[in-house]
Parts: sequence; C-alpha cells; structure tokens
Amino acid sequence: MGCRLCPRLAAFRDQQALENPSWFNAPVPSFGPQRARLLVVGLAPGLKGANRTGRPFTGDYAGELLYATLLKFGFARGAYRADPSDGLQLIDCMITNAVRCVPPENKPTPAEIASCRPFFTARLAALPDLTIILALGRIAHDQVIAAAGLKRSQVQFAHGARHSLKPGLVLFDSFHCSRYNTNTGRLTEQAFHAVFEAIRAELEPRPV
Repeated sequence: MGCRLCPRLAAFRDQQALENPSWFNAPVPSFGPQRARLLVVGLAPGLKGANRTGRPFTGDYAGELLYATLLKFGFARGAYRADPSDGLQLIDCMITNAVRCVPPENKPTPAEIASCRPFFTARLAALPDLTIILALGRIAHDQVIAAAGLKRSQVQFAHGARHSLKPGLVLFDSFHCSRYNTNTGRLTEQAFHAVFEAIRAELEPRPV
C-alpha cells in the first residue's frame, strides 16, 4: 500500500492499517493550489493527525495553530474543523511535509528523510510560482536546504531567520507549531505570527 521505499515506515503504516482500518494510512499528499507562491513545510504526518485524516496538519494540535494563522494572514478561507471535508481552502499557499509517511514517535531517520527527498524535490519543481518557503522545524529546514543543493553549514536554522536560496526564492524558518513547543513556551503564538508578518510583508495578497 503506497510507497515502500522505507521498510520501517511501510511496516508502521501496515500496523496502523490493521489497528485502524478507517484511517488514511498512506503517504500524505500536499494540500493547496499548484500556483501557490508560499509553501509551508512540516516534518511528517502526525499519527492521529494527517495519517488519520489524509490532509497535512489536520486532526492534531499543530494544525489548530497553523490553520488559524493561515486564516488570520489571508492564506486560507473558510473554517478549520480538523476534518478534510470542512471545506477549508488555501489561498496562494500549499502545505507539504519533509517526509510523507508517518514515522514511529514522530522521528524519521536520516535515511528515511533522504529517501523521501526526491518526492520533496519534485514537489518544489512542480510549483511554478514558488517564491517563499516556510520550514517548520530543523528537519524541514534541512530537507529544503538539501533539495536546493546547499550545505547545512551555509544556511543555519533559527526561528525567524530569512535565507535567500536563489534569486526569487526565499526560505523562512520557524520552530514547529507542535503542542510540545507551544506548551513549553519555545514557540508562542506571537512569535509564530511574527514570522507570518514578515512573510506577508514580502508577499502581498494577489488581486482577486
């Protein structure tokens, strides 16, 4: 069922399919329009989030903060109800993950991240208007850097950092909007919004 390049991830999906047959339990596709100028990159599908629902950041806490923020800054319309049938639409924004399959304990291995890189690189190449990438967390940041053919030492992760990857393409970093990061105060709503304020300052809304 689905991609089986990573034996550990495929086995974990198979286990979830047996235990929870009504769940999505497959590589989670990206969500958003192909002409998006903003690409938000997460870590991987959450076990009870995207792996259950089939839509990135849908069904877990991280999605509540992310989608509320996208709505606030005009990158989405509708209402987020943690259900892929809620009718929520993304505007000029797409969401994807560095790794497309749910990993045990939310921790993909370096080999699994590398195995998923061709899919991630293809995702970038298929966005003709891509202007800004937002990496949520270090793994997403590192996947973007590797896909861009750069070295980690050249582009260091830091919350709120802005990096020019090439002419016309910018990378912003943010701590991941996970419950752990918000509960510990590592990421506040204000700090998360500040990143989107910087993005919006460079990416004016498209005319309707």
